[in-house]
Amino acid sequence: MNILFFLKPKSELAYIYDYHTLRQALEIMEYHKYSSVPILNRDGKYVGSITEGDLLWGLKRLDLMNLHDAEDISIKKIDRRLDYQCVNAESNMEDLIGKAMEQNFVPVVDDEEHFIGIITRRDIIGYCYNKMSDCDKR
Repeated sequence: MNILFFLKPKSELAYIYDYHTLRQALEIMEYHKYSSVPILNRDGKYVGSITEGDLLWGLKRLDLMNLHDAEDISIKKIDRRLDYQCVNAESNMEDLIGKAMEQNFVPVVDDEEHFIGIITRRDIIGYCYNKMSDCDKR
């Protein structure tokens, strides 16, 4: 099965750039109601992911209690607990399933390492459920 069938393309997603500020990241995540987002560099390549927890612990560590101060803090200064592992567009479903057990989404990159979108854990579970249902019908 071609994993691109499940792809949510970059054009439909929220993400942040590695040159964004802490405040920009907070506002993007709040607006889109995402608990984690991909981080891209200026070239559009995937460099990692950041979660609400990363931001919360970063605010605590930096002792920031107002958003005005967050305008001067680079997102690069926020420690990330775990970067979501990405797959290449040519990967198979088995590659996705293993990664989805540990992360909310799986970032997908093209053959030049440019971020092209994500596949959500929900879509992967749906695929597995349908496969199991097909087996039960036999």
